[in-house]
Amino acid sequence: MRSVLIWAAVAAALLVPVVAAARSPLLAWRDSFYIAAGFAGVVALGLLLLQPLLAGGYLPGVRIRLGRRLHAWVGAGLVLAVVAHVAALWVTSPPDVVDALLFRSPTPFSAWGVVAMWAVFASALLGALRGRLRLRLIVWRLCHVSLAVVIVVGSVVHAMLIDGTMEIVSKVVLSALVLAAVAKVVVDLRLLAGLRRMAWRSGR
Repeated sequence: MRSVLIWAAVAAALLVPVVAAARSPLLAWRDSFYIAAGFAGVVALGLLLLQPLLAGGYLPGVRIRLGRRLHAWVGAGLVLAVVAHVAALWVTSPPDVVDALLFRSPTPFSAWGVVAMWAVFASALLGALRGRLRLRLIVWRLCHVSLAVVIVVGSVVHAMLIDGTMEIVSKVVLSALVLAAVAKVVVDLRLLAGLRRMAWRSGR
């Protein structure tokens, strides 16, 4: 029953914002590219919830090895969602996208979104080059999790500052869940690092 409730909660957290966004009156008279950009952003925020849950092995019935493999695939989907979001906005208004990328946009949410975007790309690149970089596992994880924190904080602030496609209540709930999930990963990683230091000291 606990597993069913967890999966039901995750499914609701992912689907409700999409359904609520589809009913938004702010989409009236908008062109298809603007709508596509908005929904790509909604999907990206939802994928951010899955990432820490998969990486940390918090989803019942998903083994660690499978979870990490799915984490990589969801990460690729997140990159595609971000690219689709930016590309559709570019078609809608190229000058606004250029201003955002150059950090000269008058809208505060643009800078947060751009920082999160580059962190997404950096995180994906770090994951793809994991074998070639030859970093110690704990160092690689610290870098990856640090980028994840930047992504989540930037994305949540970006989403909260926009009065757009997403419905406010579902957006707040999803954003809170994303923050809680990544905070859980950060705490667990720190505990793991602490336990390893204790084991190393005791073995000296």
